[in-house]
Amino acid sequence: MKKSWHIDRRTFLRSVGATLALPFFESMSLGASPKALPRRVCSVFFPFGVSLPPADHELKEWHWFPSGEGCDFQLSRTHASLESLCDDLTFIGGLSHPNGRKMGGHDTGDIFLTGAKFGSDYKNLVSMDQLAAMQIGGETRFPSLTLSSDGGVGQPTRSRTLSFSREGRPIPALSAPRQVFDRLFGQSDQATAQQLKNSGSMLDLLLEQSKSLERRLGKRDQEKFDEYLTAVRSVEQSVERSQDWLGIPKPNVDPESISLDASPEGPEEYIRTMYDLMFLAFQTDSARVATYMLGQVSGATSIANKFPSYLGLAGNWHGLAHDVDKKDGYEQLGRFDQFLSQQFSRFLNRLKITSEGGESLLDRTLVLYGSSNSNTHQNINYPLILAGGKKLGLRHGQYLRYGDDTPMSNLLLTMLQQLDAPLESFSDSTGTLSELLG
Repeated sequence: MKKSWHIDRRTFLRSVGATLALPFFESMSLGASPKALPRRVCSVFFPFGVSLPPADHELKEWHWFPSGEGCDFQLSRTHASLESLCDDLTFIGGLSHPNGRKMGGHDTGDIFLTGAKFGSDYKNLVSMDQLAAMQIGGETRFPSLTLSSDGGVGQPTRSRTLSFSREGRPIPALSAPRQVFDRLFGQSDQATAQQLKNSGSMLDLLLEQSKSLERRLGKRDQEKFDEYLTAVRSVEQSVERSQDWLGIPKPNVDPESISLDASPEGPEEYIRTMYDLMFLAFQTDSARVATYMLGQVSGATSIANKFPSYLGLAGNWHGLAHDVDKKDGYEQLGRFDQFLSQQFSRFLNRLKITSEGGESLLDRTLVLYGSSNSNTHQNINYPLILAGGKKLGLRHGQYLRYGDDTPMSNLLLTMLQQLDAPLESFSDSTGTLSELLG
C-alpha cells in the first residue's frame, strides 16, 4: 500500500532538480517499503590474464591470487592496496565458462558476462548486466551504463563491450570521459526534445509500413525481418524512455570535479576518471547497472594495450602477458596487475565511504572484477574478485576455490538472485555459490 508520504522519484526531481550529493530518500521508493534502498551492480573486465608464478618461484610474491584459502588467506604484493577492504570482498579462483575453455585465448571477452557457446554465427546470449538492468534499472534515467577503453562494439570474439542485449547483440560502449559525462549530466534542451519527437514519429511510420512488407516475405526472410523489427522496437522503447525523462533535470555535477580530458595515453588518470563516472552515476542514482571493459582481448589493436608502456613498464600489455618466463617477467606483469588493483581499490573505497540512507553505498552494490584468462592463452581459473553487497546478503573476507565442474555462470546467477531477479538459472549454470551468502 502506498503511504501518503511516499514520493514518486520523478515527481520529486522535476520539482527541485538534483545536486551532486542528492541522496536516495526513503520516501522516494515509488510505493515500496521505506527500507527499499536501491540495489546496484558493476562489472569490470581486464584482458590477457595475470601474473601466476609457480609456488616455488623467487617472484612468487607477485602471484595474483592470495596464499592460503577460506578466511585464512594472505594478500600478495599485487593487492596490498586492498588490505583495508578484505572484509568487503571475496577472491574467487577456479571458475571459468565451460563454453570458453576451448576457444582461442583472445576470444573470450565476448562471453565474460554471458557464458554463451559460439557457433558459426557467433550468436551471443543476453549478458548478466542487462538482465540486472531489466530488474533494477527501471527507476533511473539510464537502465545501464556501458563503458570501455576502446569504445564501440568491436567484432565477434574481439568485443569492445561487455554488454549484450536480450537478443545477444552487442551494446556499444562509450570510451570518451567527456561524452560519458555529457550523457549522464549534460543538460537537455528543446532541440533534443524535438529530435526525440521526430525519432518517435519515424519509428511509428516504419513499423506501420513493415506490416504489409512482412506478409510478402518467405519464411527465412521473415525470420530475419523479425530480428530487424525487434531491434527497431528496442530503439522505440529507448526513445519513449528518453521522452519520459525530458522534463526532469539531470543532477548538477561540476565538470571541473572530474578529469574530462583524460585520455588512454595517461592510463592512471583515464582509468580513475572512468571509475569516477561509474561512481557518480551510482551516487546520483542516474544508473544502477554499469560495466567497464578496461581493454579488449585482441592484442595489438586495443588502445589499452599501451597502458603499461605509458607507465614505464617494459612493453605493452599483451607482451607482458606473453613474456612472464623472462627474467623478471612475472614481476613486470605483477606490477601492472598491482596498478590495476590500486585503481580498483580507490573505486571501492569511494563507494564504501559514501553513505546512502544510513548505509554504505558499497554494501548495496555488487562489484565484479576479473578476467576471462588466467594466463594469456588459458581460458580457465579466471582471476575474480566479488566485492560489496553485504546488505544484499553476501558475506566476504574469504578466498574461495572451485573445480572445473563449477561454471562461472553460477557466480553470475548468484549475483542476479541477490538483485532480486526472479531467475532459477542463467546460461549454463548448475546452481548458485552458497559460500558467498551470509
